[in-house]
Amino acid sequence: MTRILLLGGTTEASQLARALAEAGAEAIFSYAGRTAAPVAQPLPTRVGGFGGAAGLEAFLRDEGITHVVDATHPFAAGMSRNAAEACDGANVPLCALERAPWQAGPGDDWAHVPDIASAVAALPEASARVFLAIGKQTLDAFAAKPQHHYLLRLVDAPQAPLPLSDTAVEIARGPFTLDGDLALLQRHAIDLIVAKNAGGTGARAKLDAARALGLRVILIDRPEVRARQVFATMAEVMDWLPHPARLGV
Repeated sequence: MTRILLLGGTTEASQLARALAEAGAEAIFSYAGRTAAPVAQPLPTRVGGFGGAAGLEAFLRDEGITHVVDATHPFAAGMSRNAAEACDGANVPLCALERAPWQAGPGDDWAHVPDIASAVAALPEASARVFLAIGKQTLDAFAAKPQHHYLLRLVDAPQAPLPLSDTAVEIARGPFTLDGDLALLQRHAIDLIVAKNAGGTGARAKLDAARALGLRVILIDRPEVRARQVFATMAEVMDWLPHPARLGV
């Protein structure tokens, strides 16, 4: 019997969960547990880590998982690496549902950097108002440039003091719109945006708003993960899965 583990946390993962549920597939949805109230899914759901690659491998064996779909965020590299190692150890087929990265177009002013440290280094020395659109996991690094005012947009309100001395916080969950992000950037008089090249449509609006306002964007490239089977669409994933999941195509 086919039994699928869907590693989620993205819009695409939620769409795939609905397709699997409608197809009657036996599947488990897994959240990393980084938000307090994750979006409800139409599949049995677990929240939290597995205890590294070894813990995930044990979970695959204990739960009789036959296929794993990695639909995590493109920057959840640790989870993706653990998934690849665990699937190798348990001899379980693995594929990834991965969004294409964003590409600059006419009117975009993007500076590509390889990692968080490089993004910090790329910030100007003169004080600026920066929309730090990177989530909350790597904020500490930006404390090295305390002269800036930082705007943060978070899913959950901070439960502990932030590591940045001069901040404004907006609590919101995507997808976001061009009109909404234009208003956000103008309301906070933003000069510069720092973002991760996550791809997809749900968080693209800030880049379109930056183009419209003539703002510079420091865009952090995706971390590298090992080679694996990668699909760009849900239909391709459903076709890769054996019956009954393929009934949903």
